[in-house]
Amino acid sequence: MSMIFFACVVRVRDGLPLSASTDFYHTQDFLEWRRRLKSLALRLAQYPGRGSAEGRDFSIHFSSFGDVACMAICSCQCPATMAFCFLETLWWEFTASYDTTCIGLASRPYAFLEFDNIIQKVKWHFNYVSSSQMESSLEKIQEELKLQPPVVLTLEDTDVANGVMNGHTPMHLEPAPNFRMEPVTALGILSLILNIMCAALNLIRGVHLAEHSLQVAHEEIGNVLAFLVPFVACIFQDPGSWFCWLDQTS
Repeated sequence: MSMIFFACVVRVRDGLPLSASTDFYHTQDFLEWRRRLKSLALRLAQYPGRGSAEGRDFSIHFSSFGDVACMAICSCQCPATMAFCFLETLWWEFTASYDTTCIGLASRPYAFLEFDNIIQKVKWHFNYVSSSQMESSLEKIQEELKLQPPVVLTLEDTDVANGVMNGHTPMHLEPAPNFRMEPVTALGILSLILNIMCAALNLIRGVHLAEHSLQVAHEEIGNVLAFLVPFVACIFQDPGSWFCWLDQTS
């Protein structure tokens, strides 16, 4: 009978999941405990060493050393000694496979997903091998737990309510600044009128020169452009003034 359902390895300082076992359980209760485990992983720096949170059907156990922690969701029938022995074995396997530099530089979740194969093997071993074959390891963990009992957390310590984790200060969101164009001054209106007049004069001259150029020679096209280009420049010289002026008159 399986007593260890799920296991993962996380980085202690920020709760980044580094690897996890393949999830074969999709009941609503189990998914709720997955959410609790994710919430707790973000606060493991507050609970160095070992700890547990127990519910009616499931329990979470975690064991952290240095910047690496191993966590598991187990059946309530799973002895704490076996759960912590499993987590310690997992920790040794992971730290033997990856050095601290790689762990520290990991920037995306599940950067070491291939470690899932090791997690599944260790999980199968603890789920289906008799306790008598692990007697020495279990006795060692049992002695350590007597000398330093694990932290016992309540279900409230693992809750996530309204998107804010228990024990964390809510993030204050500043309202986005509201930008509005300033009204056009009298000088701005005068500048706009002069631009319109200059653009109109350049357009008229350009049209007359275009008619003349078609009749005379291609060399005159440069003269046409000499007036059409300033016309376009006048139109786009100060588009903000156009919009502000139109907004005031509408």
